[in-house]
Amino acid sequence: MKELTLTLNPRDKRSRINKEIYSNFSEHLGRCIYDGIYVGEDSDIPNIEGFRKDVVEAFRAIKLPVLRWPGGCFADEYYWRDGVGEKSTRTKVVNNWGHIVEDNSFGTHEFLRFCELVGCEPYISGNVGSGTVKELKDWVEYITFDGVSPMCELRRKNGRERPWKLKYLGIGNESWGCGGNMTPEYYCDQYKQYATFCREYSGNKLFKIACGPNAFDYNWTEVCMKRITPANMDGLSLHYYTVPTCNWDHKGSSTDFDTDEYYSTLRVTLQMETLITRHSEIMNRYDPEKKVGLIVDEWGCWYDVEPDTNPSFLYQLNTMRDAIVAAINLNIFNSHSDRVYMANIAQAVNVLQAVMLTEGARTVKTPTYHVFDLYTKHMDGTLIYSHVENENASDGVPAISQSASINENGDIIVTAANCSLENGYTLNIRGAENITSAECRILTGEVHSLNSFDSPENVTIKPLEAECSGGTVSVTLPACSVAEIVLKR
Repeated sequence: MKELTLTLNPRDKRSRINKEIYSNFSEHLGRCIYDGIYVGEDSDIPNIEGFRKDVVEAFRAIKLPVLRWPGGCFADEYYWRDGVGEKSTRTKVVNNWGHIVEDNSFGTHEFLRFCELVGCEPYISGNVGSGTVKELKDWVEYITFDGVSPMCELRRKNGRERPWKLKYLGIGNESWGCGGNMTPEYYCDQYKQYATFCREYSGNKLFKIACGPNAFDYNWTEVCMKRITPANMDGLSLHYYTVPTCNWDHKGSSTDFDTDEYYSTLRVTLQMETLITRHSEIMNRYDPEKKVGLIVDEWGCWYDVEPDTNPSFLYQLNTMRDAIVAAINLNIFNSHSDRVYMANIAQAVNVLQAVMLTEGARTVKTPTYHVFDLYTKHMDGTLIYSHVENENASDGVPAISQSASINENGDIIVTAANCSLENGYTLNIRGAENITSAECRILTGEVHSLNSFDSPENVTIKPLEAECSGGTVSVTLPACSVAEIVLKR
């Protein structure tokens, strides 16, 4: 078996890896909210106040930091007042992302309660595309103000006496596209107006996120940084999806792909490194102190939908290919944690590169879910120098993707993905002093392997043996695998 060397330097501490990098995204799209997260209190499916018990527990297990809601493109057609009050009287509207009835039984109270049950921070995406400044202003007041006002009285009437805490607020979503087809100059003016009236009440501190660029639109970033300025925003979003064929009309199957398409998928996803680097360079010119976080709040694989499913529901399956994609991206985010503050994979349940799938009372944790499990120990650690003497698995695809951090106890966490379908590697880890032992876990399988409702444990995390000798820790990474390596001192 081939050997590769991974060199660490724990003294070369780079930046804090914010736990928010491991966040998720939920939208009123397909079966993400209804059936995926919320089934109602009268459902035969085990639930906590109407929320799927299995989903709540699964998110708790991976320490979900932040959940974004209600969209996505849906956010710019969402009117929050439709989703508060007695459920039987809530307004039923058309959800244009699937042309189905939205009964608004999952609204503000339900979302914030779900976040409480999971233990995560809520991230609300405000309606700028078709809403008004007053609507968003009132929504923030409704959620966060503890005083006397019409919004407070409405909240109390609807059953919530004390306000919630709301940290993350997005001012619009994809304003360059489905959120209004705006120019960056026009959006900047809109942002400043909306942000001005989203006030901070009762000790609540808002982290205001401006709508950033679509993938390679560097001009959008330039205009936002110049016209909004770092003094008026805390974050700037970035959206980038991995489409294997680079053809939105024929994106490719989630399960039926050959080796060439596998590697083309990785080449496309590796563009995230270029995107973050170049957008960061622009941001650095206006914000050298890096006060504005880059918020990658939509990312992941986007394939053609599964046969015989609603094409608007964006339901796709999830294989070991998706696990490798997730690992690569999370390693990239870790490596750029001086600028990347948050990242939200799309989406939580049943949509796109979902971490969970549901069917009736059954739930599947996808390979992507297990990658997030493997990476939890990076949360709020400190990025350290790491370098692999690498080789290419295919043209433009390095065999090993990795990142490393150190925690407050001095333990070193390495996450490494073997992207090759042909070769396994012995990874020799050097440079960390006084290592007494290593605790390791691995996710591996044939690249088309997946977890189905009939075989939900087909792809799961297993223990991985490590050999510690003479200051070197050696682990074997089979082809198509993702590993967590914890070096103990």
